[in-house]
Amino acid sequence: MFQRGIRGAITVDDNTPQAVKNAVVELINEIQNQNAVSVEDISNVIFTMTDDIDCVYPAKCAREEFPQWKYVPMMCVSELNIKNSLQKCLRILITINTELAQNEIKHVYLKGAAILRKDLK
Repeated sequence: MFQRGIRGAITVDDNTPQAVKNAVVELINEIQNQNAVSVEDISNVIFTMTDDIDCVYPAKCAREEFPQWKYVPMMCVSELNIKNSLQKCLRILITINTELAQNEIKHVYLKGAAILRKDLK
């Protein structure tokens, strides 16, 4: 078994707890659907957000909406503030244990974040 990372990103409509929660749920659901991720296979999750999203921790949203993630280690950190970068962007890195090869992992970029990694489509 290998440890592999699944990357994803989504833009958030507004800097409100509900908008962030909606984005977290949409992104996690799509990652789980595209990669058949079982919670028991998740090693850890890292969320980053641009500095214009500061109303709620995405890990808190994930715990509220996915109670089966209760024991998944999660961390939230700030995204680097790079000039002219995509705003209101929430990113995720989920480390999983899997038999999949790296090129079989499906990374998920939704809404305005779809422009970030066109090479992974």
